[in-house]
Amino acid sequence: MSARGAAVGGGIARGARRARLRRAHRVELALVVLVLGIAALSLSLGAYAIPPADVLRTLLGDGTGREEFVVLELRLPRLTLGVLVGAALGMSGEIFQSVLRNPLASPDIIGVTVGASVAAVLALLVLGLGGVAVSAAAFGGALIVAAAIYLLAWRDGVSGARFVLIGVAVAFMAHAVLGYLLTRADIRDAQTALVWMVGSLSGAGWDEIVVVAVSLAVLVPAALVLCVPLRALELGDDTARGLGVRAQGARLGLIAVAVALAAVGTAAAGPVAFVAFVAGPIARRLVGSGPALVPAALVGMAVVTGADLLALHLLPGGIQVPVGIVTGLIGAPYLLWLLATTGRGEAR
Repeated sequence: MSARGAAVGGGIARGARRARLRRAHRVELALVVLVLGIAALSLSLGAYAIPPADVLRTLLGDGTGREEFVVLELRLPRLTLGVLVGAALGMSGEIFQSVLRNPLASPDIIGVTVGASVAAVLALLVLGLGGVAVSAAAFGGALIVAAAIYLLAWRDGVSGARFVLIGVAVAFMAHAVLGYLLTRADIRDAQTALVWMVGSLSGAGWDEIVVVAVSLAVLVPAALVLCVPLRALELGDDTARGLGVRAQGARLGLIAVAVALAAVGTAAAGPVAFVAFVAGPIARRLVGSGPALVPAALVGMAVVTGADLLALHLLPGGIQVPVGIVTGLIGAPYLLWLLATTGRGEAR
């Protein structure tokens, strides 16, 4: 190829990259606006409705005592936790699906969040623990299960298909353990465990939120740094090695970060279903191509906070349901569609 031809080709590639970057920025801005809109509704609506202007005034420190209590003590912690959990789960799912090159490879499908549930329910029903101890148990359970799946899937490397299949098998076994623990428990204790297993933002407190925020302050930059080898891994291990990327080392690092993100989100709010599963594919379709970590995090925020808004106000008579029920209603049809179209080139 002539020097002029190479220059023209390089110019076209740079132009395409700039176009993708502009599209990604527009998508991110639109998602931020969507999340802010949901946040405004979440802080305004309720048994004690507060106009958005008064919500803003309260956030700036000029609200009445009742407005400050409702907004700052009841609604804002729940909204903040939803934003953080959605970001963690959305980014985790996008990393898993990109690294393993499989649309089913999300932490709630391959057993990571189920492992967290087993550990949390064990802490609740057997050890009689509560509060922070349950969250710590859930975090540890997610890490242990993920490590077991990785070791079982290792055969001179880890392939996406084997990792997913072993993860699904581990998830079934974990569900069996959960069923056993629940059937052996006192009915009142089992009810508490079931609420946690569905996934809920109720009872969010600022101490818990600070822990999640600090964890994400470490994990999100790590994920963004590892996004560079992630682009190479999506092209296949041979291509990645040709580009100077140590495929297995990069994959292990990315999976470790994704597991930690899923563990943080699950420990804070329980296994909120399908958020990690749907956030990545939605973000990729909006952005166009390539890993979409930031858009996936924003989609996760929108899904969790929007689902929680529906959970609080969808049913008549003031009946409230856990956010995990609504996200399950959103994600289950997508899973059925994905399973129906896989193999016909339409899954992603």
